[in-house]
Amino acid sequence: MELARRIERLAALEAPPEDEAREAVLELLEALETGAVRAASPGASGWTVHPWVKQGILLGFRTSAVVPTPPAGPLEFCDKQLYMPQTIDRLPGVRVVPGGTAIRRGAHVGRGTVLMPPCYVNVGAWVGEGSMIDSHALVGSCAQLGAGIHLSAGAQIGGVLEPPGAMPVIVEDGAFVGALSAVLEGVQVGRRAVIGAGVVLTASTPVFDLVQRRRLEPGEDGVLRIPEGAVLVAGSRRPGDPWAREQGLSLAAVLIVKRRDERTDARAALESALR
Repeated sequence: MELARRIERLAALEAPPEDEAREAVLELLEALETGAVRAASPGASGWTVHPWVKQGILLGFRTSAVVPTPPAGPLEFCDKQLYMPQTIDRLPGVRVVPGGTAIRRGAHVGRGTVLMPPCYVNVGAWVGEGSMIDSHALVGSCAQLGAGIHLSAGAQIGGVLEPPGAMPVIVEDGAFVGALSAVLEGVQVGRRAVIGAGVVLTASTPVFDLVQRRRLEPGEDGVLRIPEGAVLVAGSRRPGDPWAREQGLSLAAVLIVKRRDERTDARAALESALR
């Protein structure tokens, strides 16, 4: 891909030509917004990371000046010139409810998605069609969210820009992420999984599958993969230290308590009337 080669060449330069870098980054941002390019893409054998996309985003930060943004009433801000929030005319078929939401340049939001205020979608992120991003939720840089995702109020999806070859946070089609939960670097959530309220997932989080009586471990690539349809809740485990046990202390853990069923579907369903 010619754009990828241009960005890789410019990113390798200590002082890339400003005009050429700006042109390449703007082309990348446009391609990310339309969905023609993604930071990572799914395939028959799993997900493939495209490091040049993150290199291009970082190139934009290196070569872009900090300037004032358009004010929001009495509120004023400043940001990198190339990464201003997208205007609503660039988001066809997306409902952005008034109240402080921002979708940064270089983010893709699919048709039929509803964004409740205030939420934030960062550069390089992909949000699939028909999703719901609730109040105070964050979709971090380059995070990949499938179609029909529901991020509940206060949910956090971590961003990953460096190193460029690192797998971004992935939440696949139809998953439900509960209120005040967090899916952070090094985690891939399978299709239709349900992350209960208050669950925090990182690559090093102890996850115990009570259905199959096993502990989930990250793969060779360091990514912790949550199975399709798994239902996760916050739990605890006994510490190994005898003194800690004597004090009645416990350590945080996450439990897979079952696989998704009709009852779970009913509780996690997106209400069509809200659309």
